[in-house]
Amino acid sequence: MVRLQKFLAEAGIASRRAGELIITSGRVTVNGAVVCQLGVKVDPAHDRVAVDGRAVKAKRKLYIALHKPPGYVCTRSDSQTRDKIGDLLPREWTELFPVGRLDCQSEGLIFLTNDGDFCLKLTHPRYRMVKIYSARVEGRVTPDMLRAFTAGVWSEGEKLQAQRARLISANNSTSVVELDLTSGRNREVRRLLASQRLTVLRLRRVQIGPIKLGELPPGRWRTLTEPEIKSLLGKL
Repeated sequence: MVRLQKFLAEAGIASRRAGELIITSGRVTVNGAVVCQLGVKVDPAHDRVAVDGRAVKAKRKLYIALHKPPGYVCTRSDSQTRDKIGDLLPREWTELFPVGRLDCQSEGLIFLTNDGDFCLKLTHPRYRMVKIYSARVEGRVTPDMLRAFTAGVWSEGEKLQAQRARLISANNSTSVVELDLTSGRNREVRRLLASQRLTVLRLRRVQIGPIKLGELPPGRWRTLTEPEIKSLLGKL
């Protein structure tokens, strides 16, 4: 059961505030009866809702996992006419928006959805959703650097801190390190690495909560399964 104004908003009729005005003006019926009071709840699967006599159907909620390639921006529109992640999706999915961001040159896992509540729960800092990044950098990452990542560093007035940092491989020229983060600050991984004078060669997000990037090729997408969606929300 959902509040009627939320149902109207999710169906694309109006914002929640505008939907409240539509309801109080007597333009909405539920199962043939006019509803003028706020607070009424409906069952989208069974109740018949109409506005001005026209039936309203809830939009199907979509949850997409996309492997963002480098060079794409996480937006549907861009004043600089750069490549956009929306260009990688079916044209009819114009209502989907990204859950969080990856900077233009970073790559890896990102979700897109038309479910605002899902987006909020995965991005709000209080839920501390763990995201895992794999970075290949120039030079050798030392144990002291790993300790600095987890102890935290100050950058532009913000404390940046990884929940976990581990060295995956290293040689005389490059290292691969994985960082677990929960805060989601702007370009946080790159700023953490820069604090140790490390130059990033490649940066990928390989996991969000329990969902891994896996073998999903760059530029391709797949729908999240019901168990995956529940597992994400169950981590909150």
